[in-house]
Amino acid sequence: MKLISFNVNGIRAVYKKGAFDDLLKLKADIICIQETKATPDQLPEKVLNPKGYFSYFDSSKIRKGYSGVAVYTKEMPEKIEYGLGTDHMDMEGRLLTLYFKDFILMNCYWPNGGKSDDHFLYKLDYYAQFLKRAKSLEKKKPVIFMGDVNATVADIDLARPKENAGHLGCTVEERTLLAKYVGAFVDTFRFVHGDKIKYTWWDMKTRARERNIGWRIDYIFTSKSLEKKIKKAEILNDVM
Repeated sequence: MKLISFNVNGIRAVYKKGAFDDLLKLKADIICIQETKATPDQLPEKVLNPKGYFSYFDSSKIRKGYSGVAVYTKEMPEKIEYGLGTDHMDMEGRLLTLYFKDFILMNCYWPNGGKSDDHFLYKLDYYAQFLKRAKSLEKKKPVIFMGDVNATVADIDLARPKENAGHLGCTVEERTLLAKYVGAFVDTFRFVHGDKIKYTWWDMKTRARERNIGWRIDYIFTSKSLEKKIKKAEILNDVM
C-alpha cells in the first residue's frame, strides 16, 4: 500500500492551482489531507468524489474556512469515526478514524496552540488524549496515524533548534508528550532514514523554503507490529 499525508492549507486553493490533480497522479491507496479549510458543500465534484476513491471529511463546526481533515481511499472502510469522542475537542474537525480489515487509520490535524495560553494547554491535552485513543485502538488492530503534529519531535527536525528552543513547536512540554508517541509507535521516516534531515514546512513570509530553513512537523507513525511491513518512507519536499 502507498499512503500519503499532506497539509494543503486550503484544499480549494490547491484545486484551483491544479495541484489536486497532481496529487491524484501519485496513485496512492490512501491520501490523508489536513487543513482543508472547507466543508463538503463548498467543494467541487472532482474534489468531493475523485474517480477511484471513497472520500470522507471532518470539518470545523465552529467556523468555516478553518481546520478540517479529509481521507481519500481506494478501499471502502468497514467503519468511520469522527473526532476523539470528546465534545470540546471535536468541534474543529481534526480527526478521522477509518477501520479496515487489517489495520486502523487515523488522520489528524493537531492544534497549533499559538492563540493563547489556554489554547496551548488545549494542544497539550489533545496530544495526550490522542495518544490514549491510539493506544486503545491498537488493542483491536494495528494502527497507522499521520498528519500535521504542529511541533517538532527533536532538534534534528528543524534547521535552527537553538534559536527556537522554548518557542511554540519546540517547547519542553510539547517534546515531552511527543516523545511518548515515538516510544509507543514507529516514526516511519526515522525508521527508514535514521538521522537524515528533511523538512515538511517552511515559513512563507521569510522565503525560508528557498534557503531550506524548515521544520519537520508532519509525520506518519505505525504500530510496532507493522515495522517489518514498512518498505519506504519519503518526504516529497520537491512537491510545491
